[in-house]
Amino acid sequence: MNVFIDTNVFLSFYHFTSDDLEELRKLGVLLQNERVRLFLPQQVVQEFRRNRENKIADALRKLREQRLNLQFPQFCKDYEEYEHLRQLQRSYSKVHADLVAKVIEDIQAQNLRADTVIRELFDLATVLPIDDETQGRARRRMELGNPPGKQRSLGDALNWETLLENVPDEEDIYFVTDDRDFTPPLDPNAFNMFLLEEWLETKDSNLIFYKSLSTFFKAHFPEISLASELEKDTLIRDLASSDSFAQTHAIIAKLRQYDDFSVSQVNAVVQAAISNNQIYWIIDDWDVRKFLTEVIKGKEDHIEPENLAELQRLLGEQRTQDWDDEIPF
Repeated sequence: MNVFIDTNVFLSFYHFTSDDLEELRKLGVLLQNERVRLFLPQQVVQEFRRNRENKIADALRKLREQRLNLQFPQFCKDYEEYEHLRQLQRSYSKVHADLVAKVIEDIQAQNLRADTVIRELFDLATVLPIDDETQGRARRRMELGNPPGKQRSLGDALNWETLLENVPDEEDIYFVTDDRDFTPPLDPNAFNMFLLEEWLETKDSNLIFYKSLSTFFKAHFPEISLASELEKDTLIRDLASSDSFAQTHAIIAKLRQYDDFSVSQVNAVVQAAISNNQIYWIIDDWDVRKFLTEVIKGKEDHIEPENLAELQRLLGEQRTQDWDDEIPF
């Protein structure tokens, strides 16, 4: 699945948006597992770096303005509730100041959570360079007055020409943007028809438009509620297909970082343990035994009975050491 995310979507995570950063984390997991390919024009990278601080500055200004300036008539001061409200006001002011100070520190260090997640996405993306020919086509597009783009601005045209050049023919693109330059004046929820027709004629494929990441995920990955759940599902699938003892140990080390598993995930782990010899042949290794024991504990009534019995048989052999001790593998 080919995906393009416009600069304004990335920048929205530094401002006020209905989307949560969890949407970006979901995308990162999908990229790691090669279920999605993110096309990232170099122009988007440059626009993001150029505008990050401006976006943050505006959001920070609005955060600083959110002060609790309560005013009370003189007659309120005779009531105990008045002093309680004054204490709450002073407490709010202190917590607000502490928050602003911590945020500024992370902004300067580029250590906001959005910074970390977006850096990871950019590292996983397919970055598309800008060459002279692409710039020439974008400039001609602008001079002819063809969309996308604002007057005397090459940015959107560069992104569009870069995608036309690099996305494989006959492969659809899922296009996520909230930029009005890509929508018609009469319907901001539709994609520009001139661009749609151009894409179809040039690439012989479809362009599917979304205004936000959340709507994209609802349409194509409704089963993914949290990135962590997707990470667990992926690791369990990898465990089931593990083809070496070393890989089994590595996957289990990652799975042990999670505290809880759903019933379906537990059943998938049990199925993997009893069917893959790269797991059950080393079931007496400390990390494997401890992980499997902890996964099924308290969930026995929700596990397929025959599978549970087989796993308990495998786990029931004489132990040679105290498996509850934290002995590193």
